[in-house]
Amino acid sequence: MAQHTHDGIDWAARVAAARRTAELEAEALRVVARRLVRPLPDNPTVYDVGCGVGAMSVPLAEALAARGGGTLVLVDAVPEVLDAATSAARSLGALTVKPVLADLASEDPAGFGKPADLVWASRVVHHLPDQLKAVKRLVGALAPGGWLALAEGGLEGRMLPWDLGVGEPGLQDRLAAARAEWFCTMREGIPGAVQLPVGWNVALGDAGLGEISAFSFVIDHPAPAKQVVRDWAVERLGWLAEVCGPRLHASDRAALRRLLNPRDSEFLGARDDVFMLMTDTVHMGRKP
Repeated sequence: MAQHTHDGIDWAARVAAARRTAELEAEALRVVARRLVRPLPDNPTVYDVGCGVGAMSVPLAEALAARGGGTLVLVDAVPEVLDAATSAARSLGALTVKPVLADLASEDPAGFGKPADLVWASRVVHHLPDQLKAVKRLVGALAPGGWLALAEGGLEGRMLPWDLGVGEPGLQDRLAAARAEWFCTMREGIPGAVQLPVGWNVALGDAGLGEISAFSFVIDHPAPAKQVVRDWAVERLGWLAEVCGPRLHASDRAALRRLLNPRDSEFLGARDDVFMLMTDTVHMGRKP
């Protein structure tokens, strides 16, 4: 039976796609991990909450191992993805890796282990019913002087040229608009959903943090891209077609069918003009 989280998404079914994305994000995330770990005390405790398959778990483990070790606590509500992240992080050695199977919507991360010197939470809080409450719980898991790094927002990822020669130009922008509508519907469908009508920096301040700042990083694989980028683009476009299709014009749905058909001359996975360009923003604050 498929296991769904509060957002209704079957994350276990997306392990292969998540691993592919993690591979393409790895270089950028290594730089971010080193930046986050650098100011921590010796032998720190770091939480990766909503760790997924370990996209950031491995860079964090590498950064900790490079500076002498520490404890990495991996938290996720889906066993399949937690197992994947744990195996990947433990393969590096030189640190303690502790997996925690837990639902952040109902369980307090302060009980998952020692107080954290750093909590990393990427694209997870917006899947929880009460986002501000979730942030406050993450703050509660911090040691005094500890940092919360919340990766939320940024710029919509892009992979398609403006004019594909299939359908009308500008398909990427129409997909982005349809995805925004889907996201609102997804949030509204979460049981007990509470709006967060402020920016993430304000939310961090409301949760009691100081020294609030933010930075963004880019994941850039320009065309002509490696096959793994094309495979990622096919998977991503397939997901967008699934969740956004009903919100698109019939001509756009027809274009998507051609782009996703391996037997079609316009199949996305065989095109030389596919790319991957994403920008994520990390919002940070420190516990007094």
